[in-house]
Amino acid sequence: METGLQGRKALICASSRGLGFACAQALALEGCAIVINGRDEASLACAARQIAQITGVRPLQVVADIATEEGREKLAEPLASADILVTNNGGPPPGDMADWDNARWHAALEANMLSAVSLIQDVVPGMRTRKFGRIVNITSAMVKTPRLAMGLSTAARAGLTAFSKALSAEVIRDNVTINNLLPERIETDRLRYMTDKLAKHKGISLAQAREEMLCPIPAGRFGRPEELAAACIFLCSQQAGYITGQNLQLDGGAYSGLI
Repeated sequence: METGLQGRKALICASSRGLGFACAQALALEGCAIVINGRDEASLACAARQIAQITGVRPLQVVADIATEEGREKLAEPLASADILVTNNGGPPPGDMADWDNARWHAALEANMLSAVSLIQDVVPGMRTRKFGRIVNITSAMVKTPRLAMGLSTAARAGLTAFSKALSAEVIRDNVTINNLLPERIETDRLRYMTDKLAKHKGISLAQAREEMLCPIPAGRFGRPEELAAACIFLCSQQAGYITGQNLQLDGGAYSGLI
């Protein structure tokens, strides 16, 4: 399928590893001029080298924490000309409601809602002027299947989802789409972190914890980052111009709802 992405400019947040890196690599392979972002300079440089080895073109790197205003300001220049924005950020750890004071709530909202909202507000005007834009938010399956232990992440990402849905109806007339990818149990560092926490919490082995994590997944396996990246590519493509305001589950069939 010809995606029509050759020569497009794409900014992918939190893309030094994991799902963000997978999306950055996939967009680069489609011929996009990409900007990658992360907080750690060494990790970001490593990601840039890997992408350059595959595509022959080294991406622009911006070391910045998008959960801070200072970090977002560093992305202002690439945002101004971006045709594609992929928002992404690490989520807060699972926890107990009794431990969630105002500081933790504010940190979660800043990292997983307000940072993306701010970037979207900055990138949309240029996209509308140029009559092309694709915004993809990597959120979480917890948006549609909340679990209390993940309450900080769920609440923040649900807020981003609501904002994106409202905005999507306004900007689609200018060929700007906004959609969300909802991953669950994808083989990344985040999954390994959650598996380790489960093992320690229950006093079981990592293998046992991994098996328990796999139980709710009808596919019988964890997802692969490249599978999410392929979905991202489609949502960014010229063929997806009539799809907006949607939440796409990537969960191996784990979501049991009809809608």
